[in-house]
Formats: sequence, C-alpha cells, structure tokens
Amino acid sequence: MRWRERMAQFMIGRYGVDQLNRALLYTSIGFMFVSIFVFHRVFYVLGFFLLLVCNLRLLSRNFQARTKENLIFTNQINKLKYFWSKIKYHKETSKTHHIYACPQCKQKIRVPKGKGKIMIRCPKCGNEFLKKS
Repeated sequence: MRWRERMAQFMIGRYGVDQLNRALLYTSIGFMFVSIFVFHRVFYVLGFFLLLVCNLRLLSRNFQARTKENLIFTNQINKLKYFWSKIKYHKETSKTHHIYACPQCKQKIRVPKGKGKIMIRCPKCGNEFLKKS
C-alpha cells in the first residue's frame, strides 16, 4: 500500500493516459511482437521509440500540449471511422439500391433496384430525370 501511495503522489500534476497514449502503447507492443518473427531490428527500435514517446507523454506536466495532440489524433481517427462507415453503408445498400446524383444539384438519391426505367424527382431541387433502376 505504501508503494501505491508514493506512485499516486508522484503522478499528481502529470498528464496520464489518453487515447493517443493507448494507441502508442499498443502500436509499440505490436512492433516489438513483429520484431520477434521478422528478425529486423527496425521494428524493435521503432517499438521502443514509440514506448519512450508514450512514457514521456504519460509523465508530462504540459496539459495543454498533450490535450491538443490527443484532440488532433482523435479527430483523425474519427475521420477514418466515418470514411469506413460510409464505404460499409454503400457496400450494403448497393445490393438492393442504386445511388444516383441529381444532374442539377448533385444531391445523392437512393433508388431501389429492379424497377426498370423510372422518372426520379430530386427532393432537394425538384429536378426530374430518367434513369434505369
């Protein structure tokens, strides 16, 4: 219990763990694990470097800079998640629907497949155009 109290006292005022630190830690462990099988020092050195950066961020007292770094990281991750969810959505809907863009306003319109040639009316601008469903 005494060791735990000393560690808690030491960590007061330090930044701690966030999403970027976790990602750095897991990536460094992954690189070190890969270095076991690939027998290249590059992976081990890269993993060790990421682990060092992770520990430096963990013990930092500069909250503003670490928060800004984490915000940039989470924004990039969210953009990547949005991109993949969009691809997944289009892949799922392409089995049952066509997606057309309005020639006038470029609004995307989802039309069910297998209806033959149909007149599509854009809900945004009201333009009508003929497409095969």
